[in-house]
Amino acid sequence: MTNNLLNRKNNSIFRSVDFWKSAVMLMPDNSFFELLRSVFGKIKTPFKKQQLINDLETFLLREDIQQTIIAYIDENDAKVIAAVALFGEPAPGTLESFFTGELNYAQLQDIIVNLEERFILYRFNEDKTDRIALNPVLEQALLPFAKNVSPLFPAITPDDTLTGTEAPAAVLDDRILAGLLSFVSAIELFFRGENVIRKKVIEAGKTCFPGMDLPLVLGSLQALGLFYADGDRLVPDRKRFDDLGLLSPRERSEYCAAALLVYTEVKSTPSILPPLFRSRIREVTNFIHSFLNTFKEGLLYPEKSLIRMLEIFKTKTSITISGNVLLEVLEKTGLVTMVSPESDRFRQLGSIAKSVTAKHEGSDLVQNTSSDVSSDIRQDVRPVIAIDSGFSFIVYPEISYADAISLASIMNIREAGATVRFELVKDSVIRSFDRNVSADEITDLLNRLSGSRIDDNLIWTLKDWEKRHGEVSLKKGIVLTIAEEQRYLINTKGISNLIMETLAPGLYLLSENAMDDAANALHSAGIDIIARPVKTVSGTLTSNQFLPPSSYDFSDKINTTQIVPQQAGSEAGNNSAFSAAALIENFHAVLETMPLDKAARTELAARVDRRLILCETQLKEAVIRYEKLEARLLDYAGKQNIAKQALSQQSPLEIVLLGGEKTEKRIFGIPKALEKEGAELVLVIMPGTSGDSLKEGNEDSLRIPLAKISLLRRIKKSIFTT
Repeated sequence: MTNNLLNRKNNSIFRSVDFWKSAVMLMPDNSFFELLRSVFGKIKTPFKKQQLINDLETFLLREDIQQTIIAYIDENDAKVIAAVALFGEPAPGTLESFFTGELNYAQLQDIIVNLEERFILYRFNEDKTDRIALNPVLEQALLPFAKNVSPLFPAITPDDTLTGTEAPAAVLDDRILAGLLSFVSAIELFFRGENVIRKKVIEAGKTCFPGMDLPLVLGSLQALGLFYADGDRLVPDRKRFDDLGLLSPRERSEYCAAALLVYTEVKSTPSILPPLFRSRIREVTNFIHSFLNTFKEGLLYPEKSLIRMLEIFKTKTSITISGNVLLEVLEKTGLVTMVSPESDRFRQLGSIAKSVTAKHEGSDLVQNTSSDVSSDIRQDVRPVIAIDSGFSFIVYPEISYADAISLASIMNIREAGATVRFELVKDSVIRSFDRNVSADEITDLLNRLSGSRIDDNLIWTLKDWEKRHGEVSLKKGIVLTIAEEQRYLINTKGISNLIMETLAPGLYLLSENAMDDAANALHSAGIDIIARPVKTVSGTLTSNQFLPPSSYDFSDKINTTQIVPQQAGSEAGNNSAFSAAALIENFHAVLETMPLDKAARTELAARVDRRLILCETQLKEAVIRYEKLEARLLDYAGKQNIAKQALSQQSPLEIVLLGGEKTEKRIFGIPKALEKEGAELVLVIMPGTSGDSLKEGNEDSLRIPLAKISLLRRIKKSIFTT
């Protein structure tokens, strides 16, 4: 299926024909005339270069020539054509990076030079940078290949070849976010020193959240504004938690994934405050959202397809993210899952990423921002929690975000791995009472989520805790209230010393900093439940609600909603009246009828095989200049000549050395010298793995005897190289 990834007018993929002509005119004379002679044979004098260019244009516009050019385009040609169009006249290094892992430097260079010799690609220099472009004379022939991105982003449909599914536990799905809220809320002393998490807290986190990097995750959620540091405490910003619930599950996970990535970038500078992360997290969230929109549900994507998609996005934005790091984070947040057909690593959209539409998820305990309670009780049919034992509850993945947050507000997290389990304990319930949540509201919530399976013992205990919570109340401000039957407490030494003023019977004013001292004194007097109502405190980002992520609009560069990778392979050109194989066979048959010496026949046969011959006239009127590009094994003289040619032209070389058990070692590099050592000739080469590294010469030179080289091949340079 052909996909139009390029959301722009067709002719904007191509420069003008006059621009192409000027680029060809600027070629070195030897390359220019060799190119023209490959089409017209011997060039008669006198001649004008401009007229030769016009004649070449006329030749390429012939219908039979364009049909042949189309028929010759194979799968690798189609990939390079589509990539050149996709990147918009890229530098050669961009294509090298894009095809890393599929085509090595020599293979890609061969394809590009071959396409130049076949008039499909040309080069020009802009701002001191070489760029590769598509020939506008062949616009109608090349346009279907330029628009078809399917070969660049192969994908498969799942079938019985799948050998297993890897599903790493999500780090930040809704239930675990709720678990982290509960975990943090239960700890009074969280930090020691400069926001360093206490060892005791980290050990407790390992028990509750196995495999989680607690400092990384909590630091990321601080960057997101869900928690903020207040002295030695880590405090939840419940308004921000509520705001996050206004997004869809996918959008929440996108924000969490972005926070993980951004915090990882800057965690070496802990003095940076969360507000400074805001724009970066938003930008990365939009990036992730756009990237996920390129996935098609039901398809499996090999890693190279995803890395390539990311490279495209990175060239159109200012985002610089490692592809492997991003994929790892997307897996941990449930946005992408991995499957393993045979030995490959494929990924597909996670179930959470298939939910795109944001919707408000109501909950009894988080709807009302003033009291955290709603009187409108929703009746769900299917239970989303199950009583494990006593006051322990297992939470199912189907629970809504808001309900999970509500549970976290009244329970302590005990386990958040493959199974997520909360426990209703006195301290957690007291915290909810302090937020004006009643025992009846807690009972209603648990009955609704469990399918009315809450027993009378739990209800009685909640009522008892609520009664005792109302009997003794410690209010920050600092006001101590004591019920009539407990007023004997004011006569105890620990309490009487703290009372500055009796405001009314049972109402006492304490010193400003007496909260903790009063709590300790009451505990010493035998009071085990003390009400300490909390005032809702907003964190650093409460004034900014989470906005639903938006896709990047790349305007005329890329339309992200239209990338739908299909099976590799090009469909374009299949309607041609003749195939490449038939054309090549026919040209070889013509060649057999021609009276030629061995060298000339070999050279013309090589041109046919390289798909440089577009019509019989090119064979019959050919000007032959034999060019040997490789030598093997015992062809010592051939290897010597190729080394000398590469030295004179500074062409890259591909060297194959045979190792033990017939293994091959392949080296690419620029030759620096051919030196004699005794009876041996030694090739001095600066090795590299790509065009850039070959040019930069970042490594020490190698000295390789010619006799030990199994294959020496000169990699042709661009015909546009000066």
